Amino acid sequence: MKIFKSFKIKKIKFKNRFSVASMCQYSANNGNPSRWHYSHLAKLAQSGAGLLMLESTAVNSRGRISKKDLTLINKKNEIEFKKLVSFLKSTNDINLGLQISHSGRKGSAEIPWIKSNTSLSKKQKNWITCAPSAIRRHPKWPVPKSLTIIEIKKIILDFKNSAIKANRAGFDVLEIHMAHGYLLHQFFSPISNIRNDKYGGSLNNRCRLLIEIIKEVKKVWPKNKVLGARVNGDDWLKNGTSIKDCTYLVNNLKKNGVDYVCVSSGGIIPKTNLKFKPGYQVHLARQIRKMTGVITRTTGMIDSLNQANKIINSNSADLINIGRKFVQDPYWLIREMRRKKIKFNIPNQYLRCF
Repeated sequence: MKIFKSFKIKKIKFKNRFSVASMCQYSANNGNPSRWHYSHLAKLAQSGAGLLMLESTAVNSRGRISKKDLTLINKKNEIEFKKLVSFLKSTNDINLGLQISHSGRKGSAEIPWIKSNTSLSKKQKNWITCAPSAIRRHPKWPVPKSLTIIEIKKIILDFKNSAIKANRAGFDVLEIHMAHGYLLHQFFSPISNIRNDKYGGSLNNRCRLLIEIIKEVKKVWPKNKVLGARVNGDDWLKNGTSIKDCTYLVNNLKKNGVDYVCVSSGGIIPKTNLKFKPGYQVHLARQIRKMTGVITRTTGMIDSLNQANKIINSNSADLINIGRKFVQDPYWLIREMRRKKIKFNIPNQYLRCF
């Protein structure tokens, strides 16, 4: 099966087309990986996938979603990430990727299982969030501060510095988060960006910050390693971004050195017109792949081998991103490979279990 054949991006070889999706755990200690991360990620590293993406990690303190987010902003963070990467690679030969981001107006939020989609109060030591424009993401959320040009330049530098640290920590893949209603998506979408300077207005201007960040990261990220972006294929709102806008963005990302994109959608406000169903974003990935020729990963309610295989065989995407199924059943992919007699290095300690 094509989906189980190795896949190469630059000099990084992935043993198959499966990627374990980045899933926020809200369990960091001062921005550092905790014992929970070691336990959680160790299981996923043994999943049989070709790539394990670590959760969205903030490039500065203001860019955190919650107080318990991972950050990669100082030497201590870098040291602790390096320990984690070394540990995970000692357990399996899986490639490791890190997603870096800035939450923008979506930050200063309560941990979801405590109270979902809620902003912190002053008593909870909230912080002032920022965005391209002073527009609330929801009537119950605070008004974010509109970023100045100087502040924007600082954020570009923060992404660059986090990229340097991610490389030194030993990651094979770096992914810039430009979707899910976070800061870079906020600049991209006319729903949240009504600026009248060079970062707002036209589609070209709304893409400017995203491209500038890629250009700066590209200067410090090794040529032999993989650089990707999580992009927004559709806002699912009237007057929001469309697949045409995303195609324009991806073509520009490709020109500036992005090796792949993971196509997601929605999230610019808490509730959009998005209808969830199996593979609900595959058509967006298919369109991006067709119109840009860039290596494309798809994600969203893909939970069976047959479904994933059809996506690959129909040239709708090059890579398959799966999250919840790997948490619910970490070894489902290994069982499928065994059933189909696909060679895979199962740890000696587990051989008798399969």
